Amino acid sequence: MEKLQEQVTAFLNELSEQQHLSVNTIDAYRNDIAQYMYFLSDQQGCSDWLRVDDLMVRKYFYWIQDQGSAAATVARKATAVRRFHRYLVSCHIRPDDPTYLMDTPKVTLHHLEVLSYPQIEQLLDAPDSGTATGCRDLAMLELLYATGMHVSELIQLNVNDVHLDMGFVHCGGKKGRERVLPIGKKAEAALRHYIEDGRENVPEDECALFVNRRCRRLSRQGIWKILKQYAAIAGINQQLSPETLRQSLAAHLLENGADVLSVEMLMGRTSTLFAQRFSHTAKPLLKDFYRLYHPRA
Repeated sequence: MEKLQEQVTAFLNELSEQQHLSVNTIDAYRNDIAQYMYFLSDQQGCSDWLRVDDLMVRKYFYWIQDQGSAAATVARKATAVRRFHRYLVSCHIRPDDPTYLMDTPKVTLHHLEVLSYPQIEQLLDAPDSGTATGCRDLAMLELLYATGMHVSELIQLNVNDVHLDMGFVHCGGKKGRERVLPIGKKAEAALRHYIEDGRENVPEDECALFVNRRCRRLSRQGIWKILKQYAAIAGINQQLSPETLRQSLAAHLLENGADVLSVEMLMGRTSTLFAQRFSHTAKPLLKDFYRLYHPRA
């Protein structure tokens, strides 16, 4: 088992240091490959990566499917196993890839839940900005909808990442990417109120922008809980998450006439070759695009 673990540790280090994947993504890879290692060792008596063949790989996926794993889960685990074996080949630890002919489970794409703009207004009207907690929550919800940032980006924000006079926020994106995002007047006003009046009890040396009652950086779970609380107050019964606000923003921008490329640039999606090719022109154009199409600009 130790022999198997050595290469896994090196692989995870490369994901972190060379490819700059997020901590959550690396943890997912670690857990998926740990399960794969357990199967090889416990079910197949295999303690050397050189002994793994395509039959063992297929047996592993039959095994996790028999345990009732959803297709999306199996597909994620397949990605982890395939990527790890490609790493072993690239490092000349083994000459071939036993996952080369492996079929990846097909995942059914679910319809994205989005809120209508009236629902967004009801949600943003729910916090009581007269209290410190409500002031924080309003600023947080306004910022999520203003920028379409990921919740992982939101929780990493520090006070000095917010530049109210210039109308933008600086955030660290996925894989080490950094983004400068414009914010509208509504979000700017909510953030100013929170930073100037809603953080009176927060120690001066606490740099995190959004903190909990113990003055510690808010967690992903904490933000999820806050969002559900205000959804209930606003009478929104559908399933809601920070990603819902992100997808709702994209839908509303497109409904207002924004082009797909500009929306992708704002949302930080870099899969489009055209968007990558013209990324150097994104910064001066993004603010104009934002003023034209964002419903709360």
